[in-house]
Amino acid sequence: MTELIVIRHGETDWNRQHRFQGQIDVPLNATGLLQAQRLARRLSGEPFDVVVASDLQRARATAEAAVADRAVAVQVEPLWREQAFGVLEGLDVPTIVERHPELWAQWVRHEAHFALPGGGESVRAFHDRIWHALDLLVQRHAGARVAVFTHGGVLDMLWRGAQGLLLDGPRVCDIPNTGINHLRWRDGKVQIVRWADAGHLDGLPAQPDTTPASAL
Repeated sequence: MTELIVIRHGETDWNRQHRFQGQIDVPLNATGLLQAQRLARRLSGEPFDVVVASDLQRARATAEAAVADRAVAVQVEPLWREQAFGVLEGLDVPTIVERHPELWAQWVRHEAHFALPGGGESVRAFHDRIWHALDLLVQRHAGARVAVFTHGGVLDMLWRGAQGLLLDGPRVCDIPNTGINHLRWRDGKVQIVRWADAGHLDGLPAQPDTTPASAL
């Protein structure tokens, strides 16, 4: 059995602005840094054999802050990046609706096969990438306790796979910034032990509403 603690990055300004971040390398904002510090205190009693992070700085910086006092290096892995959104990356929803109304109408149908132009990734391709990353991780670190710092869309793919849900349709699970998600890999299957635990954020400013953009 392999234990996985999978954590979404801290907040960015683009989360607040409801912009599609995708694979653009957006930094944490002041709230995101504070969330990462709170997370570090929350995880202080949690042992990790391995720490892995997406190579995008919002995930990498969250990981580095969370394990700063540990004698374990953060392993950077691009496979754990967010979904690519092609021409919509960097745009907020009102701008998308104005500039790309047809793409927006297609996007909100939440069809797993649809990939945005300009290098976008379909949900199906994204799901396959994330589960490939998970397969590699548990092969390399079988029996270990692994922390993974990643993105909202990645966690949605893990949730759907673990729950046996279809890839079509909107997100249905909560994925707060720096929320703690505990999973177990055993015999090729993933079990969710704990999901969206964000008690360490009590008293901080409210997080952005979950929309098709801000959740990413």
